[in-house]
Amino acid sequence: MNITKRQNIIISNSETRSFLADAFYPETNKKLPLIIFVHGYKGYKDWGAWDLMAEKFAEKGFYFVKFNFSHNGTTVNDPHNFADLEAFGNNNYSKELSDVTAVIDFFIGDPKIDNQQIIILGHSRGGGISVIQAYEDKRINGLITLASVDTLDRFPKSEAFEKWKEKGVYYVLNGRTKQEMPHFYQFYEDYEKNNHRFDIEKAAEMTKVHFLIIHGTHDESVPVNNAEHLHLLHPNSELFLVENADHTFGAKEPWENDQLPKALDRGVEKCIEFIKVKMIKE
Repeated sequence: MNITKRQNIIISNSETRSFLADAFYPETNKKLPLIIFVHGYKGYKDWGAWDLMAEKFAEKGFYFVKFNFSHNGTTVNDPHNFADLEAFGNNNYSKELSDVTAVIDFFIGDPKIDNQQIIILGHSRGGGISVIQAYEDKRINGLITLASVDTLDRFPKSEAFEKWKEKGVYYVLNGRTKQEMPHFYQFYEDYEKNNHRFDIEKAAEMTKVHFLIIHGTHDESVPVNNAEHLHLLHPNSELFLVENADHTFGAKEPWENDQLPKALDRGVEKCIEFIKVKMIKE
């Protein structure tokens, strides 16, 4: 099957700023289910094995979109590096939700897409954003989380929080790039102002979509009990644990293999099975 890859499509968002997206889909006359992939904290659309993941979904008959959040630190001219740390520091959950909406708005008009089959797939913090988006956006009818957090209240505590408030910025070291990544205090102010909206527990309980929760049992960044909690909140969800898988399901940056890591491939296979059983109307 021939796969079309449209990369670095510019998407404008008047509430944030322009950012890039990729679309992978098979050449066919059939309308295709749309999958929107939402990357996580310190992530970006071209990280690791995400291209291979996109290709696999396209080969299985999906229109797969991945994108960079407008304020993830990459730019339209430099999508592979954290070239704009000022933007990274000014990111917040409101901007991320606005960007996801802009992506859906952009692609939903494509005649190749079946607007009745829209799935959001989020990794790590992007999983938490996806849970909220699926609850708020009635166009979405499928939700899949990969190694998702179960709360967006992931800020410094006690003394570290007071220092952040006083100085207006705190830094986190990026272990791969060795950059000091800033977080401006506006991030917390946005959270506090909208904390009812950013309540993953409420969104998980209330959403009406088909919901699959995937998590590795050896996740070193987000403990597996986050997945178990989400499953408890939404009893009609399906929980799929990948034995011995870490936070990125075996992927890393750069990923120099032409095959998906086994754990991520297992997760993708489960996604495809779930969507086809629960959602695809023949």
